[in-house]
Order: sequence, then structure tokens, then C-alpha cells
Amino acid sequence: MADLSERFARYVAHQWPDASDIRVEGLSRIHGGASRETYRLRLKLRRDGVAEERPLILRRDPSGSLIETERATEYNAYRAFQGTAVPVPEPLWLEEDEQWLDRPFFVMEEITGCESSPQTLLTTPPYQEHIERMGEQKWRILGALNKADPGELGLADLMPAVKPEECWQRELLKWEEMIDEDEMTPQPIGRAAIRWLRRHPPPPPQKISVVHADFRTGNFLADGEGNIRAILDWEMAHLGNAIEDLAWSISRIWCWARDDRPGGLLPRDRAIALWEEASGLRADPEALHWWELLANLKALAIWISGGNEYATGSNHDTILGFTGWWLTNSQNRAILEIMGHLT
Repeated sequence: MADLSERFARYVAHQWPDASDIRVEGLSRIHGGASRETYRLRLKLRRDGVAEERPLILRRDPSGSLIETERATEYNAYRAFQGTAVPVPEPLWLEEDEQWLDRPFFVMEEITGCESSPQTLLTTPPYQEHIERMGEQKWRILGALNKADPGELGLADLMPAVKPEECWQRELLKWEEMIDEDEMTPQPIGRAAIRWLRRHPPPPPQKISVVHADFRTGNFLADGEGNIRAILDWEMAHLGNAIEDLAWSISRIWCWARDDRPGGLLPRDRAIALWEEASGLRADPEALHWWELLANLKALAIWISGGNEYATGSNHDTILGFTGWWLTNSQNRAILEIMGHLT
């Protein structure tokens, strides 16, 4: 860590040539991320004779990950939603040159005084007292995110364009190809889901929206008062059908409280109603059913990919191996349930 701290300090000096006495303290790895190496640090320096201290988050490309993503997508999303109804950390730098830290990275502010993985603490104080409050915020924020105009945000020119009638095809193909590439054993349940999804296309989107693509409990920061302070992990964000986000957010795989509340927060119908109110969109039942099945196929593909990364030795993070083994069975059961084959 000492070497990484020193190299990052040199990078800060490069970005802020007017700064002096630059020090990086407390740099430590935050484990659990699927697509980036994440580090927490405190940056101390002096500018114009004034001492400054900033808590920062460094997100560096790993040697292998659950999902191949584009770092610029995440950085641009933070920049686009800064100061809107969708709370995000302030982004500072996006660096593609590997000379600094061996691999590309970006840097953003750290939102302090929050819990980064509240899904594990929902049944304990202080979060259990604010579950409904967090749930209302969560789906209202998602609605605001999906309502936002990609052009006004400046994201229409930064994310690949997609025609309304092609949204479902692109997403299905993406996750089918991941299974094709990474499966180590046959996936009959996943293949059955793919066949059904292809034969029953969903209705087209009501509008082309910014889709977060991993909006769930665990990817936001909440403080002890139940306030959601930041939405994180935008690395899969894209333009598409907003129902994709809603379906992912209410998936049974995220029922952390071991009941039927999506994300361990609110009843399903309440979550959907809040999203509809905030987004101005309708959760068409036919479309929602299709995208919920796709959400579970997508998750299955991610777990399969993680297991492959670990088994082939391209990544030694045991989290990848564990999720590839443990969650694949749960995901298959969820797929069967949605398809009406599990009672």
C-alpha cells in the first residue's frame, strides 16, 4: 500500500501543480466490488498557504472482474448527475494513462458518515428504524434517474445510442453471450429462459432513459438517519428501457430481509407505485414480467462469469469463486419461479 500511496501522491501533484506538502494517509482496500478495485484514502495538502484534507475513493481497473465495464461510463454518470435529484459523489479525475498506477482509474470524493452496504444491517439499529424511509427514497430516486433527459444531462453523446425496438435485443444478447463464453457446465435453466425471452419480446419503452443497470440495496450510501446520500456503482449504465432498472431493483434475489420486500425495504406494489409516480412512466405488467426474467438471467450470467474468473485463475478473489458457487443455484430457482415452473 505504501507504494500505491506514494504513486497516487505524485499523480495529485501532476493534477494540482500549485499544491505542496501532499500526503496520502490511511489508504486501504474496500473489498466486495465486482468490477473495480476500490480504495479509501485521506488526501492532505496545502494550496495558497491553506491546509486541506479530503477523504477520497480511488477506483482502479482490476486484472479480472465479474463484468467487463467501461470506467468512463461510471465517471461520466457521476459528473452528469452531480447536483440533481439523484445524489452522487463528486468526481475528480478520470485517468486512462497506465503510467501512474499500472491500470486506468478514477477518483471521487468519499461520502463520510454512511454505511456502504446497508443490506447486511437492515435488521439492526439504526437502519431498522428507517427502512420505510430508505425505501421511499430509493424508488423515488430511481424514478428521478429514469425520468431525466439523457440529452440534457450530456449523456446522449457519451453512451451508445439505441433504438426503442432494439433495447431488449441488445440486453438479451449481451448476457447470452456472457453465458456462452464463461459457462463451465451446461445451463439448461438459463437456456430455457433465453428461448422464452426471445420468443416473447416485450413492449417497446415509453422513452429512452438513462439506465443505471445495478440499482439495488447495497449500491447506495445511507446515514444513520435513513437518508440516502449517494447512488454508487454506475459502471454498467447505458441508454435503454427504464423498466430494466425497475425490474432489477425489485428482483427476488435482493430480498435481503428474507421476506417478500424487494431490497428488504418496501412491499413490491409500494415500490412500483413510488417509481411510477417519480418517473412519470407506467410499469406495464407484460413489460415488467419480461424484464424481471431478463434481470435474473443477467444475474445468473454474472455469477457464472465470476466463477469462471476464479476457476481459471485470472482472478484470485475468493468472492468471485463463492458467488459463482452459491448464487447460481438461487438464481436458477428465481428463474424457474418467474417462468411458473416452481411452486
